[in-house]
Amino acid sequence: MAKRFLIVDDSRVSRMIIKSKVASLGVDWELQEAVSGDAALEQALHWQPDFVTMDVNMPGLSGFDAAQRLRELYPQVAVVLLTANVQESSRERANLLGVHFVSKPVTEAAIEQVVRHFQAAA
Repeated sequence: MAKRFLIVDDSRVSRMIIKSKVASLGVDWELQEAVSGDAALEQALHWQPDFVTMDVNMPGLSGFDAAQRLRELYPQVAVVLLTANVQESSRERANLLGVHFVSKPVTEAAIEQVVRHFQAAA
């Protein structure tokens, strides 16, 4: 059964790049998108993801808060914060939440790092 990968970012361009780069790596994952932390939580209730990339700065619920709630609802879900918030405090908060941290921009190397993390978590 294919793994489910939810891409959460308010930037349509970032979501498109992530989706395209993941697809180009040849992994057999079902891909879905959400435009906010609130939308991600709603979508997760109907389509439980195995993997989630989460931006931090989005309208409504922050990526930190959405990641925390996702992990509370689905402790087995692997979450990567894919964000431009590269401050040490952001990395520390990600660590406290038990989620992996990858800095933007969304490049091939960043997506490969995300995919390797998810494959190790599977």
